[in-house]
Amino acid sequence: MSSSTPPASPLWPDGAGALPPNPLPSDHTLPFWRTELHELDTHRSTPDLPATCDILIIGSGFSGAATAYHLVESYGDESLPSIVMVEAREACSGATARNGGHVKPIVYFAFPRQAAIYGSKIANEIAEFQLQHVLAVKDLVEKEKIDCDFQLTRACDVFIDQEYADKFTAAFEEIKASGATCIRQVQYTGPRDAEQISGVKGAKCCFTFPAAHLWPYKLVMHLLSLVVAKGVNLQTQTPVTSVAETQDAAGLWAVNTPRGTIMAKKVVFATNAYTGYIAPQYTDRIVPCRGICSRIVCPGRAPHLPNSYSLRAGPSNSDYFVSRADGSIVVGGAKPYVSVRKELWYNVVDDSKIVEPARQHFDGYMQRNFRGWEETGAHVDKIWSGVQGYTTDLASHIGEVPGKQGQFIIAGFNGHGMPEILLTSKALATMVKDGKTYEETGLPMVFKTTQERLDDARNHIALG
Repeated sequence: MSSSTPPASPLWPDGAGALPPNPLPSDHTLPFWRTELHELDTHRSTPDLPATCDILIIGSGFSGAATAYHLVESYGDESLPSIVMVEAREACSGATARNGGHVKPIVYFAFPRQAAIYGSKIANEIAEFQLQHVLAVKDLVEKEKIDCDFQLTRACDVFIDQEYADKFTAAFEEIKASGATCIRQVQYTGPRDAEQISGVKGAKCCFTFPAAHLWPYKLVMHLLSLVVAKGVNLQTQTPVTSVAETQDAAGLWAVNTPRGTIMAKKVVFATNAYTGYIAPQYTDRIVPCRGICSRIVCPGRAPHLPNSYSLRAGPSNSDYFVSRADGSIVVGGAKPYVSVRKELWYNVVDDSKIVEPARQHFDGYMQRNFRGWEETGAHVDKIWSGVQGYTTDLASHIGEVPGKQGQFIIAGFNGHGMPEILLTSKALATMVKDGKTYEETGLPMVFKTTQERLDDARNHIALG
């Protein structure tokens, strides 16, 4: 286990010592996205866990499925190596199946924080990389004919607090002045027209930019069906309990599960919030943070909302949602209720329970916030929790695990995996298959997992 201990967090002056590994809960809340289960949901390609494999992927969410997809694609007509994917619970039952359905680059909003840590050039690089994913996911959906309710749209970030609106209006102008190219795709609407454009009561300003939304579980399960058909061995309900500290004499990694040990030449940790449990050097660098999401249905007619949305009322006070073609709204956040007590969300992997103070936030949500929804009868249909992997330096961890030849990681997406995973997994697949260095992949260098990052004791995590 990592011996380093983070100092006092900017959120909590008393600090938060080294975080203990945390196992998966035995049960979990039911998200809307898992109400139409795929035939592979509890699939095991073989009755027994294989004793050995060339490549072992731990995790069957978007990261694991996309990595497997790109690996299989890269081999083409070549003979496929033995690839095994293990999943602790059901297929795609973690964060991917519990999110808000967005493919949403954060563009301008995270720019000030990232620029303060890494500089404007890197902040722009991250934003541009995320923007690429909107069309990259669209291209994948069209290429593979994936039925996942994909919709190309625009995100509309609406500020409903004047002081907060002023802060980001000024930040928007500063980003433009810096020459950042990402900001060209962002449109600002000021106080005169913000309420009319957004439909949000009391809107002070809004920012719109390219985005998409989809049914994430269906996207991932389609990818899994493609790779399983090509020979990938999927083993659900097979939690990894530990990974050997060193390779054996044959250069294999022993990966232990309750169903036996599998010896793998290469191991990919696509485990996001749960990474530290089996790769302890990440225990206090990728922190599990629990969130809440819900589905709101409307029995009557309601105004059509053409965009996806975030409502921002201040630091640690925001919501996000998508408007689905079936008329329902998937909305998450409730940040004032979640963030008020650290123990409710920070270093919490239990998605079997709802953050109870937040439940009330979604009752009457549309009626309170949107024009024309007052008499619609919109109400909460489902509510669930999910666990995200936040990194203490706010950058994802991608690449070969430091000091562990043949181990790779794709994790720690800070609640924004959907606009980062598809292309990072494609690059990671070339590292796993062809031995490419991280530098040769062309990924933003800030995402490279390094010993220096693991040794960095600063903690920038905040629920914003």
